[in-house]
Amino acid sequence: MIRLPSCDALTGAERYSVTLLRDLARLPAVEDESADVVRLELTARDPSDTELSTCLARDWYFERGDGVVRVPRAVLRRIAAVAGAAGEQQTGVRDRYGRVPSSENVLVRLGRDGEPVVSRAAQRFREAVLASAGRRPVALCVPWPEGKRWAAAFTHDLDIVAYWPLFTLLRLSELARKAQLMRGMRTVVAALGALGRNPVARGVRAVLEVEQRHGVPSTWFVLCGTPTLASLRAGDLTYAPESRAATAILRDLIARGCEIGLHGSFATADRPALFGEQRARLEQLTGHPVRGVRQHFLRMRPGATQYGMLASGFQYDATYGFPDRNGFRLGVADVIPAWDASAERPLALDEVPLCWMDRALSKYRGVEEPDAWVSEGIRMARECREVEGVWVGVWHPNLTPALGFPGAPRAFGGLVERIVADAPFLATLSSIVTWRAARRSLGIRRLAPDGRIEVHGAEPVAAPLALEDPAGRPIAAARAVV
Repeated sequence: MIRLPSCDALTGAERYSVTLLRDLARLPAVEDESADVVRLELTARDPSDTELSTCLARDWYFERGDGVVRVPRAVLRRIAAVAGAAGEQQTGVRDRYGRVPSSENVLVRLGRDGEPVVSRAAQRFREAVLASAGRRPVALCVPWPEGKRWAAAFTHDLDIVAYWPLFTLLRLSELARKAQLMRGMRTVVAALGALGRNPVARGVRAVLEVEQRHGVPSTWFVLCGTPTLASLRAGDLTYAPESRAATAILRDLIARGCEIGLHGSFATADRPALFGEQRARLEQLTGHPVRGVRQHFLRMRPGATQYGMLASGFQYDATYGFPDRNGFRLGVADVIPAWDASAERPLALDEVPLCWMDRALSKYRGVEEPDAWVSEGIRMARECREVEGVWVGVWHPNLTPALGFPGAPRAFGGLVERIVADAPFLATLSSIVTWRAARRSLGIRRLAPDGRIEVHGAEPVAAPLALEDPAGRPIAAARAVV
């Protein structure tokens, strides 16, 4: 627990960073002015001393004291810039798909994109609070439900349903350019054997069977626009969601308890009104609310596209990830509020950044061995586990032998097995976002003289919120006030 400075004394970026640090560190804010708890104080420091590389080297300049932790204001502004993707919101550089290139990301430029640096900063912040507490009471929010210390979310983008032979031919061309002749031959054999058998639907079922065997609830992002010849050639909208094949897949996903989100088409990045149309169309098809969105090809205009998502009623965005590498684009392995850098204010939209994707290596790095993709996925999961965060991975169900990916289904089974073995909290993205938003709202209203802690939270959820001591033991005296 910690007492924060008055919001009136903070700029928008400082307030955003204080909220992030407190939330990621699992420190509930104390509102009781009479309580003797650790407090946060802001200090001044020359901004030239707080370049990101220096902050990383100096453990973010957290200063410990007797009942106080001090942090420079310039450090808070640096954290907001990283977690809020400020540089990417301000640049006009685009790649051939209309995306901000990874090279514009500050962590990529420093070679630190493989680390959740902001989540680690929150850990250092919590350590400073604990070291400064002395005999003062300290309570932490539990990291995840069910006694779990980290979380994992398996997600899938349904990019292909129809015209699968066309995509097999494109994949064969890709393999030929890479001189992957043996892999190409295996693809041809598998494709010939799959004629008349719909390998896309079989690939979806294979993924679902692996997840069902391990008790994994997954989230699927589905395209929901009208395909044209131009969209098909661009790899954008490739199937009609009302088609027999697509609706059969949707029925199967719903029957197995999967969450279905919108895979926003290319055009939504430039025409935000399309978000509402595509969301309504998908909800009509599924009969369920669509709470989340991820952009196809991760194509978006950072900041601006999120306003379109917010206006269309989405609860969360799962787009922030690198298309051409695996890593932590926002420096976090967790759920955080979206940030408008120009207005210096958070949005009522949660960001759930992905940190690993199957095709990041094969498509952009030339790594065609599925076991190598999985090894990197496990490495990313280890980073997430170490900061008690959430691993969000993307596996495309069309990665089957008939579509040019021999060995991929077996590798996916190994990925699921290894991640589940590390005992994460497993849930759909909307469940994770809802729970994390509730945890973020948990605050301490009063510390009673007899030691009881009175807490309150704005969003009660099915999985109970709770407190623990620094050793991870439950604080049984805590009670919730709704």
